[in-house]
Amino acid sequence: MVSKQKIILQDPTAEKIWTEQEQNITLRGKSKSKWLCYNMAMRARIFDDWANTMLLQNPESLVLHIGCGLDSRCRRISQNYHAWYDCDFPDVIEARKNYYEENDSYHMTVLNAADPEQIKSLPQSETAIIVFEGVSMYLTNDELHNFFSALEQKYGHLHVLMDVYTVFGAKASKFKNPINDVGVTNVYGIDDIDGLLAGLKTHCIKEHLLTPENLVNELPPRDRRIFKMLFTGKLYRKIYRLFELEK
Repeated sequence: MVSKQKIILQDPTAEKIWTEQEQNITLRGKSKSKWLCYNMAMRARIFDDWANTMLLQNPESLVLHIGCGLDSRCRRISQNYHAWYDCDFPDVIEARKNYYEENDSYHMTVLNAADPEQIKSLPQSETAIIVFEGVSMYLTNDELHNFFSALEQKYGHLHVLMDVYTVFGAKASKFKNPINDVGVTNVYGIDDIDGLLAGLKTHCIKEHLLTPENLVNELPPRDRRIFKMLFTGKLYRKIYRLFELEK
């Protein structure tokens, strides 16, 4: 929807996938919300811009997009990359192969972020850029800690961008959340990012806004006013946050 309006981010691959799969998808409840579309598009754009910045600063890095789904970030970003790996469950990777082809710099691989042993099989690199979008809330705090511990053992330097529910946000997500439409029953929140990373070399260096003004201003004026009321107040930050981590 957002791509077709030519605001926030342009994603012709998403438009193609939607056109081909629309008859197989039933949207219910909040899944049909244009406000959620705007919000998720902004999140995607923030991750895109961050990935571009990280690649500009670390051109030889390995990029790991954890929980990639059918996302086309590997095509949307403008920076060239040396090695990009889109990672997800086996059935998701099989679905991706209908729309993406591997080459010398782009690869798809099966990965369960809750299994630290699988991290060991990832490609080696001195520096890894970890795109961790829309995944942390499906892992317990212990699983997340173990995930970052395994990454630390594998890579000398890490750059991570990760969105999280707060504990309150995780509890609130049981009501009117589109993930409920696909059978998700348990999600987890983080109130203390430093506590989550205790004992690790990885630490939080910055918190990012999920609704930056420059992207909010791309919305149609009438929608912009309502969106600001829904997503830019203090309550939203009590539900959902975005952290940049580094080792």
